[in-house]
Amino acid sequence: MEQVTWKHRICLLLGIAFAVVAGGARAQSSAREIVDVREIMPDLAIDSRYGTEDNFLQQKLYSADSSRSYLLLGAVLALRDVRSDLNELGFDIKVWDGYRPRSVQYLMWEILPDPRFVANPATGSNHNRGAAIDVTLLDLATGEELDMGTGFDDFTDVAGHGYVDLPLEVRIRRARLKSAMDAHEFSSLFSEWWHYSFNLASGFPLKDYQTK
Repeated sequence: MEQVTWKHRICLLLGIAFAVVAGGARAQSSAREIVDVREIMPDLAIDSRYGTEDNFLQQKLYSADSSRSYLLLGAVLALRDVRSDLNELGFDIKVWDGYRPRSVQYLMWEILPDPRFVANPATGSNHNRGAAIDVTLLDLATGEELDMGTGFDDFTDVAGHGYVDLPLEVRIRRARLKSAMDAHEFSSLFSEWWHYSFNLASGFPLKDYQTK
């Protein structure tokens, strides 16, 4: 199993390197660069909740258009592979959040200084590295958002991966999403079924890149 894991890591890194060399406008990019997700996946469904008032803080926190999201290039390329796998199962994905400027993290902490719900900006969040993404599933045929048991930023036990008192189809969807993300170097957060961090960005610096 360890050999398979390292083989997959090497293949992913080689894929990132190839995309960087062959990617035209991305030719000078590195896996650590923050990029517009739509540059890689123009048709990806994005509903950036912090770019609207439809979030638990009920405030628009991002200046960027809510139909845009940003992430490390390496994470975007891995997410593209996740999406391909899910498409084969009849699913697609929608992004709720990606890169979050550290200045926004300070603002969130000022509004709700509770580490149960908001990462302390002193240590930061993987979102501040461009290495975390919040996603949900869509029906590939219809584009409709599927029931995953809770909505985004639900802070109850129902949102956790360990919660099992859910309809079978909801549990299957959560498992499908987690399996696809796990297979492409994303790790889950036990308390939030929608939140995943890109493993290969461990230790990357916190950023305050201002999106447009």
